[in-house]
Amino acid sequence: MNIFIEFEERIKDILRHSMNIQGVSCVSVETPRNILHGELSTNIAMILAKSLGENSWDMANRIAVFLRVDPDVACVEVDRPGFINVRLNHGFWLRTLAGIITYGADYGRSDMGKNIKVNVEYVSANPTGPLHVGHCRGAVLGDVLANLLRFSGYKVTKEYYINDAGGQVDILAQSAFLRYREALGEKMIKIPDGLYPGEYLIAVGKGLSDEFGNSLLNMNREKAFLIVKKYALDAMMRMIRSDLSSLGIDHDCFFYESLLHRDNAQAIRITVEDLMSRGHVYKGNLPPPKGQVVEDWEDREQILLRSTEMGDDMDRSLIKSDGSYTYFAADAAYFKDKYDRGFQEMIYILGADHSGYIKRLEAIAQAVANGQALLRVLCYQLVRLYRDGEPLRMGKRTGNFISLRDVVEEVGRDSVRFMMLYRKAEAPLDFDFAKVTENCKENPVFYVQYARARCSSIFHQACMVMQMKKPSRNDLLMYLGKLEDESECMLIRKLAEYPHLIKTAVLRNEPHRLAFYLYDLSSMFHGHWSKGNEKIALRFVQTDDRELTLARLGLVQAVSDVLSSGLSLLGVEAPDDMPLIGEGLDT
Repeated sequence: MNIFIEFEERIKDILRHSMNIQGVSCVSVETPRNILHGELSTNIAMILAKSLGENSWDMANRIAVFLRVDPDVACVEVDRPGFINVRLNHGFWLRTLAGIITYGADYGRSDMGKNIKVNVEYVSANPTGPLHVGHCRGAVLGDVLANLLRFSGYKVTKEYYINDAGGQVDILAQSAFLRYREALGEKMIKIPDGLYPGEYLIAVGKGLSDEFGNSLLNMNREKAFLIVKKYALDAMMRMIRSDLSSLGIDHDCFFYESLLHRDNAQAIRITVEDLMSRGHVYKGNLPPPKGQVVEDWEDREQILLRSTEMGDDMDRSLIKSDGSYTYFAADAAYFKDKYDRGFQEMIYILGADHSGYIKRLEAIAQAVANGQALLRVLCYQLVRLYRDGEPLRMGKRTGNFISLRDVVEEVGRDSVRFMMLYRKAEAPLDFDFAKVTENCKENPVFYVQYARARCSSIFHQACMVMQMKKPSRNDLLMYLGKLEDESECMLIRKLAEYPHLIKTAVLRNEPHRLAFYLYDLSSMFHGHWSKGNEKIALRFVQTDDRELTLARLGLVQAVSDVLSSGLSLLGVEAPDDMPLIGEGLDT
């Protein structure tokens, strides 16, 4: 149930059957930026006029003639150079509200994705310690985008890529071994530079000493190192999973990079051989890195992917001088593994410091899947922590950062998840511990949750004052024609935007749109509630008019359903009650 898609189809019918313009596959209908311009708007006349060699103003007026005879259309205006703005009649909006109430929790859900298999990879932090607040933003972005995709009919797998084949895991093992010796009684003077100093490794060292005693000290060094490495890696992944769980995140799949290197890197070798067989690989020389001096750079012939032919800024090496495979080759093998698992779309959630990877990932996708798999990359900016406006210092337990768990434990999961989406991903996000726990309008998560709780409170009050049981949805549909106030109509129009909002957030990789929408809807709802304090006739509960009360409760039910649905997609609780607060919330 999406009024925008509905009117896109109506306009297509006008073009095909009334104007004999065939082959129009895409018509865009949006909400005008200025409410004075109408309730729906389309620029289709400008798009078609250009392709057909006609005047956009004339074409817009021709389309407007047919729209004006639509029984659901109240008014059509054409603005230069060719925008068509539409207002719909009151009956259409009442039927829309009835549909929202009927659909309930499924309102906004769609089959847009056609069950396409999508892999959303997010977080994928090195398994060397607890997650920090930067990971927190990427975790929420990925999780909510995955929720939106599922709600829109995609078959989604949430995936975490564990980088357990690089040198950082060896450093982890060395750091854990020092803590193991410390647990056995050796005095630890200082953690050497280059190792991980965080106190979280103390527990790992203690666990090693409890399980192995001092046997690792007397064991073959290589064998002992492998034991410590596996133990530390497992401990870090348990910590990371626990950190994610505190944020309400549970991945469907944890993929270990080491699988690509198993059996003499068989998976990577097969990938490179496949690329070679299809002409994507050649032997050549790369120029030295631009703008920097690399002491160990050597001018040598290498096995290279023709990635510049696929939009990258340089061809990429697949094999190192010692014969081992590069990280780039492993990335290609990982993409191939996803493709072989049947995923038709791959989404990567990356920090802004990895934005340089986008072109090379696009080249990999093109080379491996021959354009048969869609790649999407969402990059997010850093999070800056404050307390009462002052920058927050680093955490002691972690050694050099504020952990994700520290943030969740102090302000709660709901505040963290909502606020991580209250800026566009490409914009830096300021997170103030004090402000996100205030019970006021300036705290968006509280403001939205309070709107949801207020809906429940209105129903409770109505049942108590009117001495009736909670009405069924069928009861709420019976008298919607009594809703006539413009403020009520504005709420209905805002509710009608929800399915289109979900669709846009998915197609543009912009889950923040949902958080913004919920705040705007809550603001409109609180504002309408406050009008009842000024004008008794606008109150939701009218003790002398049961039918009008039921009609207004129908509107409240629709608001409650949309708020609950949106908060659920954000992974945020939709409470039935909250503590009362002082004046000023609704203004």
